[in-house]
Amino acid sequence: MSGREMMAALIAGERNPKVLAQLARSVLRKKISELEEAFTGGFDDHHRSLLARMLARIDGIDADIAAVDEHIEAQLAPFAAAAERLDNIPGIGPVAAAVILAEIGVVMSRFPTAGHLCSWAKFSPGINTSAGKTKGNGSSGHGNHYLARARPPS
Repeated sequence: MSGREMMAALIAGERNPKVLAQLARSVLRKKISELEEAFTGGFDDHHRSLLARMLARIDGIDADIAAVDEHIEAQLAPFAAAAERLDNIPGIGPVAAAVILAEIGVVMSRFPTAGHLCSWAKFSPGINTSAGKTKGNGSSGHGNHYLARARPPS
């Protein structure tokens, strides 16, 4: 918040380092003198124009992300109960639950057993050991790459 307000003040034309540093909030207030030193220097209309364009681009991307999030929520609405059940599993949050539902769905009949699902989703590594030596990397390279990335780190 402090940084964004400081950048907005720079775009608006404020150039006084003391005034800009006073926009600092909470923990950043401990660094007022360093901020004053950082704001001392050349910041002209060219920099102001570039900064305004960069912030506008960030705002546009934030708006795009919010629109995609709304679309995902709308698509996930019919599966809200399943998403909530998945979200209750330790290590699975709302995003991972949405990925699981998007990749697997709610109909499990195409997987004869839970083991088949785990294997398809790359949650069942194979271990090939012979004469005390492990061969291979334990992964066949098959399965759903998107679902495999949704799992929590081990």
